[in-house]
Amino acid sequence: MTRLTLLAPLDGWATPLDEVPDPVFAQRMMGEGLALDPTGATLRAPCDGVVLTVHRARHAVTLRADCGVEILMHVGLETVALGGRGFTVHVAEGALVRAGDALIDFDMDLLAREAKSLLTPLIVAGGPAATVVEVRTGVPVRAGEVLLTLLVQGDGAASAATGERTQSAEQSVVLPLVHGLHARPSAVLAAAAKPYAAAVFLAAQGRRANAKSAVAAMSLGLRHGDALTVLAEGEDAAAAVAAVAAAISAGLGETPVPLAEALPVPSLPSAAVPPHDEPPALEAQPPFAPGETAVIRAVTAAPGLALGRAFRLQEEEVEVPASGLGADAERQALAAALDRVRARLAAAVAHAEETRQTQRRDIFQAHLAILDDPDLLDEAQAAIAGGEAAGSAWRAATDRSAAALRALGNPRMAERAADLIDLRRQVMLALAGREPQPVILPQGAILVAEELMPSQLSNLDGGRLAGFCTARGGPTSHVAILAASMGVPALVAGGAAVLRIPDDAPLILDADRGLLHVQPPADDLAKLERETARRKVLAEANLKAAAADCVMADGTRIEVYTNVGKVADAVKGVAKGAEGCGLLRTEFLFLDRQTAPDEDEQAAQYQAVATALAGRPLIIRTLDVGGDKPLPYLPLPREENPILGLRGVRIGLRRPEILRTQLRAILRVRPVGQCRIMVPMVATLDEVRAVRDMLDHEREALGHAPPVQLGVMVETPAAAVTADQLATEADFLSIGTNDLTQYVLAMDRGNPDLAARLDALHPAVLRLIRQTAEGAAKHGRWVGVCGALASDPAAAPLLVGLGVTELSATPPTIPDIKAALRPLDKAACVALATEALAQESAAAVRSLLARAGLAVAITEGAA
Repeated sequence: MTRLTLLAPLDGWATPLDEVPDPVFAQRMMGEGLALDPTGATLRAPCDGVVLTVHRARHAVTLRADCGVEILMHVGLETVALGGRGFTVHVAEGALVRAGDALIDFDMDLLAREAKSLLTPLIVAGGPAATVVEVRTGVPVRAGEVLLTLLVQGDGAASAATGERTQSAEQSVVLPLVHGLHARPSAVLAAAAKPYAAAVFLAAQGRRANAKSAVAAMSLGLRHGDALTVLAEGEDAAAAVAAVAAAISAGLGETPVPLAEALPVPSLPSAAVPPHDEPPALEAQPPFAPGETAVIRAVTAAPGLALGRAFRLQEEEVEVPASGLGADAERQALAAALDRVRARLAAAVAHAEETRQTQRRDIFQAHLAILDDPDLLDEAQAAIAGGEAAGSAWRAATDRSAAALRALGNPRMAERAADLIDLRRQVMLALAGREPQPVILPQGAILVAEELMPSQLSNLDGGRLAGFCTARGGPTSHVAILAASMGVPALVAGGAAVLRIPDDAPLILDADRGLLHVQPPADDLAKLERETARRKVLAEANLKAAAADCVMADGTRIEVYTNVGKVADAVKGVAKGAEGCGLLRTEFLFLDRQTAPDEDEQAAQYQAVATALAGRPLIIRTLDVGGDKPLPYLPLPREENPILGLRGVRIGLRRPEILRTQLRAILRVRPVGQCRIMVPMVATLDEVRAVRDMLDHEREALGHAPPVQLGVMVETPAAAVTADQLATEADFLSIGTNDLTQYVLAMDRGNPDLAARLDALHPAVLRLIRQTAEGAAKHGRWVGVCGALASDPAAAPLLVGLGVTELSATPPTIPDIKAALRPLDKAACVALATEALAQESAAAVRSLLARAGLAVAITEGAA
């Protein structure tokens, strides 16, 4: 251990970090330290060291002291937006400086006018574990006065004192990972760095992270195409850098994607990324009164329907002392607790391997990697050395890492913070000498909780668990993945209302529709049981009649097709009465592989679907990727808002060879005329014309004389508003209600905080559906719906009333949709649609359907 004294780098008032109006600093996401409210305009070196980084906006500098500790100084808050204005830098990266040397001059008047604050944080940002033992805050200081004293682990000071120079090496690389540096490649990177004695770091965008720490590497938030530098110090530094750089270039266990075709997109500095704070506490509300009914909207994590009773899962409280019994005893206690949890996780991995549950295995392997994370361990050990108890130290270390992941502004990374909280709980239980207590579920339990951890779900009896609903969580979390693999219906992000559900309350969990019905009246439950039996009989009758065409009472013909993702779906659809395929998602051919399918493979797959449909119409959507569906072999530029970027037809026109290959494969399907082609994410008439020209060229080249119908998906408000123009070129229009709803309501359907509010029955969406139908009718074009709304039998009459004549639904709902439409006439549907358009909300529209007697039972679609 050695002591490092940091001098005040500025004249000013020393302030605790807690008072800095920026959660990145106040919550110590960057590290421990303090801040200075400057009265002087020159930032000086707080100790001897080397300049590691000078931010390109000139507002921040990082030094490495002789003992290896890294100190970040950030002049003002949100000063990166000044782009360097008002700053004069006196040093360069790599320069050796002495305590008191001038680093940066800044214009205080300019910063006072244009920056959020002049407060200047000084942060212990990296290097060997260090504990703050003395700090001055709440007092004025002069530059050069002692400000902070650290107790540093390691012998870096000794080697510096003897004049020895540590070997160092570095190498620049570009991250070739389409999905960025997420959990699994971060773990592979850490494994590549750990065998070396040298300290290994990643440097990018003005930040550094310990390469031996998967959590720290992940917290950099690096994306495809980002440049980074691998640095190492120690006797085997050169070998360490070479190995880690080679591992990154090789893809860290994933297929590396060349960047030649990706447009250069400038990286945003980390300070410009809006931080995600710790999730706010859910507002406490009284429980639902006995017999009080409610419907909670949530986000589907795993589909299905469940009837049962509420079982409240309470997190086990673990009391830990703030101060320990001595550093040696606390270190031994932490090591023993980690060993116990590690053994339990290893057993879970082995069991998943034996039972071939690959998703479960991968999740617990990632937990093992986090458990061995050196940054977590170093931070906890440093706190123990400062007198804290092992439990308190481990809690603080995991909480800070979780906060760093939330701060990235990436919903998926934020969901991974739950894994850290899960491990925090497990280790603290072990420290208390306790094992996780098995939860004895009653038969048919529907679990309700604020949040559910992967380890908790994996230990539940799946035979007794009917489903679960949590107040927090996200649809791509590890708990959601586990629920889907277990076949357990699940809802997440239901909000504070979930916590109002009393124990043993009767529930209906409809994960297909994102609804949790709380305490439906006893009569309703009894009716539901009878209705379930009745629906079974009715479903059998509907299925027997499903093969016939859907003709309404007044003779109106409505085509009911099915959505298909693979050949088996087409077979299921036909068995349920589908009259054709209204949407073949061709992504199934392009995803989860390392190279694009060639023309022959595509033609064979499309032909297989056509054959399964036995001559029925087949509408094939051209490749719809980008946004939330990237391809490893199709490098695209990094986008700050990918759902508004290169998606759908935009990619086809950007990479015409891919679209041309797909068009040729579709044209080869026999019999000629069975296939129609549909283009996704159209926004302009020019896009339709470009695809039409491409299609005509390929048709002529293949000698394919008959014209082929070319339609467009209406997924953007622009397409809906200009449907009359699109219909001059397109042969038909099909509405994708999922994307149309998110664009109309300006709510990302991948955002768990908003997904529960997305409802395609919102009057704004319905008005655009009507406008689409009216625009198409001017040119005699038909309009269909292939989005999720088409699979809701309750919405079918409404869509028909808006002018839709084709519905493409999931196979199980087809018989019920036909049965719902046959007794009705078009005039009644038009009247219903007119009234729906005048409503103020989606909830009001749903109430209207219920009053009209058109809402189907909650068991619809599950029978």
